[in-house]
Amino acid sequence: MPRRPNYDREDLIARARDLFWQRGWAGTSLKDLEHALQMKPGSFYAAFGSKDALFALALEKYAGDGLGRLNALHREHGPCAALQRFPAMVIANGTAPAKACMLSKTFLELHAHQHPLAEKANQHLRQMEKRFAELFAAAQQSGEIDNTRDPKMLARRYQSDLLGLRVSAERDADAAQTIAAEIAQSITGRQPEQSNI
Repeated sequence: MPRRPNYDREDLIARARDLFWQRGWAGTSLKDLEHALQMKPGSFYAAFGSKDALFALALEKYAGDGLGRLNALHREHGPCAALQRFPAMVIANGTAPAKACMLSKTFLELHAHQHPLAEKANQHLRQMEKRFAELFAAAQQSGEIDNTRDPKMLARRYQSDLLGLRVSAERDADAAQTIAAEIAQSITGRQPEQSNI
């Protein structure tokens, strides 16, 4: 009977995510990963197979966590308030290794090389954009925002604003807070109430 691994796989993926998020694909070596995860080469390959396979898992975790936070806001506050509160949330994590979006960083780094991970990052970005569009459509149906505009286009603009916000947060955290508030206000023309999430 094979031995069960004595490590927490989800914790390892989270630690790898943070390393990849900070350094990028090219800036993270196998030795860096082995050191950060405290794994020997044989254990690393047995657990994940390759650097690319682990990077794909890290992207999935990053995207899943972001979607989970958005959905939690939706459940607690409704679609419009979720869209308003999300910009401040994405830049609020003081322990994150970087502010800029890991998905967009990966796409920009690897797209020119036609690396398969660039398309994985793009798929996650499209999935998030689709969720934004669903929330905009729900907010239109509830009468919270103008229903004359295409929710898909609203979602695309919103995602673009969020990506720019994240870059601004890398440069100037105080200015980013103001930008986050402006994005929130642009959805309905009024500021959202403060969230505890």
